[in-house]
Amino acid sequence: MTATFKQLTDFFIAAGADSVSHTEKTYLAHAIGVHNDLKEWGCSDEVCRAGMYHSIYGTERFQGFTLPLLRRGDVADLIGERAERLAYWNCAMDRSTFDDAVASGREPYLITDRISDEPIELSADDFDALCQIHLCDWLEQVARAGHWDYRREAYKNLAERLGGVAEEAYERVYSAEPAV
Repeated sequence: MTATFKQLTDFFIAAGADSVSHTEKTYLAHAIGVHNDLKEWGCSDEVCRAGMYHSIYGTERFQGFTLPLLRRGDVADLIGERAERLAYWNCAMDRSTFDDAVASGREPYLITDRISDEPIELSADDFDALCQIHLCDWLEQVARAGHWDYRREAYKNLAERLGGVAEEAYERVYSAEPAV
């Protein structure tokens, strides 16, 4: 059974993640924004659910809320196994290895799990989904965060790799960058 949107948000609330501050919003509001943006991009429900939970275990940069990894099974039961894996990879990846894989543009797509320090080899479908989630997450928040130059080349590479709506979203968001 697929969880309803209310069940997805109720999980955040029950875990205490609904009121955590995140780029001038709440963490839950940001997560909903990523979910909705991915939906607008035409992504599958599975990728949208992964996008909503994209930082549930914390990331290299965001540690404002970290659900214990012992709860991975609960998250998988709620959003599905593949969606949970995608969310976990977004949380656990060493971003420099991800950026290298995007820049190389060829298989095998290897990233390093910064938690276990183990390599992860992704299929092309999983890698593309992870690229969508990761780019959408940043585009949803960069204007509020104001860190326009943070990994700018990496995000541009993601947009170019994905093309279409992702590249259009990148151009739209970055065209709003304030002049210095």
